[in-house]
Amino acid sequence: MQTVNSKSFFYPPGGILIWIVIYVELITFGMAIAGLVYYGSQERALYHADSQLLNKNIAAVNTVLLLTGGFLAAKALQFFKENKPQKTAQFLLWAAFSGIGFLLLKIVEYSQKLEAGLTMEKSSFFMNYWLLTGFHWLHVLVGVVILLFMRNTVRKKKSEASLEDLEAGAAFWHMCDIIWLLLFPVLYLLF
Repeated sequence: MQTVNSKSFFYPPGGILIWIVIYVELITFGMAIAGLVYYGSQERALYHADSQLLNKNIAAVNTVLLLTGGFLAAKALQFFKENKPQKTAQFLLWAAFSGIGFLLLKIVEYSQKLEAGLTMEKSSFFMNYWLLTGFHWLHVLVGVVILLFMRNTVRKKKSEASLEDLEAGAAFWHMCDIIWLLLFPVLYLLF
């Protein structure tokens, strides 16, 4: 098991490829969020009324779940660097569980919206809500799969686990956190 990163000081954790992916995703979400804010400023009353129909309690719990998952993923990486594969696997599993909790709560929230007839066709606010949160939901799902894959690699094939792979997976997971930390206040609190 690799315990130290032999890369240059200037080489990003997880490798350059994951950071290209992260920057592209952040730019994409950033532009979409900027569009949401712009159109929201044009139709302030409508966006405010629609925003009040969102479940802020579920969104707040989901924020805690994602941030907890980010902390657990960071701890897993720390344990990996300390050559503690069992602790690494345990914390990766807990991080994945926090992501699964997020996904399930989001499904509950989506169900509430569908039952109330709040679909993409209702308004431009809800079109943005569904597209942005749905795309983010898919990212969290991919993040959970990555966390579980990393856990299994560390647990079963300790010699094949690499620090760079774990750093890349953790970086992807933290990207999901950052995106949600941008989406949450804009969708649920701004308007």
